[in-house]
Amino acid sequence: MSTMLDMLVRLYALPPLDAALAAAGRHGIAVRRALAPEKRVVLRFVESHFPTSGPECDLAFARVPVACFIALRGTDILGFACYDSTCRNFFGPEAVLESERGRGAGRALLLAALHAQREQGYAYAIIGGVGPAAFYQKTVGAIAIPGSSPGAYAGMLPRS
Repeated sequence: MSTMLDMLVRLYALPPLDAALAAAGRHGIAVRRALAPEKRVVLRFVESHFPTSGPECDLAFARVPVACFIALRGTDILGFACYDSTCRNFFGPEAVLESERGRGAGRALLLAALHAQREQGYAYAIIGGVGPAAFYQKTVGAIAIPGSSPGAYAGMLPRS
């Protein structure tokens, strides 16, 4: 993550969540907050498909309410999004199975988590160590934070 910038999002200017949930729903995808008893199932999914995100997702389950949203088709997990994991007021990690991308799950997950941060009283959120910057810029108007690489991830031990 050392070459990835952080991005800033204005939480008071987010697109509506309901429209994103409805768009994902047209593809049979539901997005909701994960439940504490689902921790092992969600972590198994994350660690098998997106292993470097496992520790941050694990920490999201220590929050009350759980700071992890999941995208589902029936009982199949398609993706996840966390917040307040690496740092308070940070969004991420987020990931959707490659085979499910383009169906609105990522947008719905992003907006669900950012709206939750807004409900906690934040006016802005930081998307840490951004990969798909264009997605975040287009979806929520995120802007790059100059000089933010490596940011909170400076000095992080290599992940295996």
